[in-house]
Amino acid sequence: MADPRFFAVAGPFSLKELAEICGAEIGGGADPAMTVADVAPLDRAGPTQVSFLDNKRYIEQFRVSAAGACIVEAKYAKQAPAGMAPLITSNPHRAYALVAQAFYPAPARRSGRHPSAVVDPSARIGEGAEIGPGVVIGAGAEIGADCRIGANAAIGDGVVVGDATEIGANVTLSHCLVGKDCQIHAGVCIGNRGFGFTLDPEGYLDVPQLGRVIIEDGVEVGANSTIDRGSGPDTVIGAGSKIDNLVQIGHNVTLGRSCVLVGQSGIAGSAKLEDHVLMGGQAGVAGHLTIGAGARISGQAGVVRDVPPGLAVAGAPAMPIKEFFRLSAIWRRQVKARGKGDE
Repeated sequence: MADPRFFAVAGPFSLKELAEICGAEIGGGADPAMTVADVAPLDRAGPTQVSFLDNKRYIEQFRVSAAGACIVEAKYAKQAPAGMAPLITSNPHRAYALVAQAFYPAPARRSGRHPSAVVDPSARIGEGAEIGPGVVIGAGAEIGADCRIGANAAIGDGVVVGDATEIGANVTLSHCLVGKDCQIHAGVCIGNRGFGFTLDPEGYLDVPQLGRVIIEDGVEVGANSTIDRGSGPDTVIGAGSKIDNLVQIGHNVTLGRSCVLVGQSGIAGSAKLEDHVLMGGQAGVAGHLTIGAGARISGQAGVVRDVPPGLAVAGAPAMPIKEFFRLSAIWRRQVKARGKGDE
């Protein structure tokens, strides 16, 4: 059970209700009226809790689990222990997400403005918005309906935040337009000046960064990530993209729809990632490159040339992933052979 100091559980739900919520079928002749009180991991779930299995590595835990119900694929349902009610679906992880959302819905917004918030008189605050303690909202800013602005967030002059977007504590927004239904987690900085300068005989000369950041609808930006504004063109983050914690996105970057950037990855200025690109942890993309739609960049890869659509790359410098594993196998054989020669 989740810690009640931080998470409020809803329910209970009947097995029939859970099946309807996640689009599963009740298997094993289980009683649809059976009551389920919470979600829990396979190895800790009890008779009144529901769990899920989406990885065959945990099949042994599944076979001995005490869970009262489990979301599972049809091919594993017959291995359920006695007393467990299978909820059968082709995508257990997705079904579990829907069930967990039902048990732990997002906290209701507490509309209103904390007395310590500083809101410029020219700012527009939408109906139902929650403005937390210590928030600063600048001149001409627009906060949409049903937004939640966390403690000590700083919303700069002219910034626009779309309806139902959540801004976490200590977020800094400037020179940006943020869409609807976005999640901007704690410590994020969006719209800071890009890393733009030119070399002068007397030193470095900063180039004014005159663009914006455009965050389209449904984007999630993880804690302490940074997105620089454009130098002239805008930096654009496509709708539905998921950005993990500690990610750096440089000026003029264009991110397509539904891209995923894992923690500590970085994209240098003016690079373009088309739709559905996946970047692993600590991967990097050099500036002015184009990464084609559906490309996959493995963790710690260093991309220094364009990547065609749909291609998976790995290594530094990045290469097609099959070539990378082939070279790795050759290197291992060489190291092994040399080791034997040294004996």
